[in-house]
Amino acid sequence: MGGSTATLGTGVKTGRLRAQPRWAGWALFAALAVPASAPVHAVDGCLVLLCLAAPSWRAIAQCVPPVRQVLRDLARGKPFPTCAMAGAGNSASHAWSSAPAFCPPQYVRAVELESGTRHECGYIGAITVAVGGAPFARTWWSMAGDSVTEFSTGAKTQLGRWDTRFDDDYFAWRATVPSSCLN
Repeated sequence: MGGSTATLGTGVKTGRLRAQPRWAGWALFAALAVPASAPVHAVDGCLVLLCLAAPSWRAIAQCVPPVRQVLRDLARGKPFPTCAMAGAGNSASHAWSSAPAFCPPQYVRAVELESGTRHECGYIGAITVAVGGAPFARTWWSMAGDSVTEFSTGAKTQLGRWDTRFDDDYFAWRATVPSSCLN
């Protein structure tokens, strides 16, 4: 699975943030970093990384255009944007999904063919964000522009509030699977 990598900036403290002020900080940063009327030309990799590490990039109006542009670019085969202001252990990378091995179980579909079963993932790729060298968030995305973010336990602790769609989908899927099949 090929991928490309980008890193977060050193001017951003990402390791020890309080839950509520962090949410406000992301929104404030995004509001100041991108003028609302500015068209998106070349995507700022640092802004995209900050947006993808936010509790919900869709809830920050200034994050929506650059993240959607990155997803369109990835779908067209362009590389993930870079951020030259790297801090140790802060990075992001993109990888294409591969069901069932690299796809969350709730998004794997089995397609029966004459030659056997083929597994497909509901998302074509994933952007993984690491903060301080530890996994923080993984945003799964589709060609149609849909995405869902899987937050690590550490990220959830730091954020306090986050978009729970990934967790909700997982628990809904798990409720439909017999317990004998989960092991």
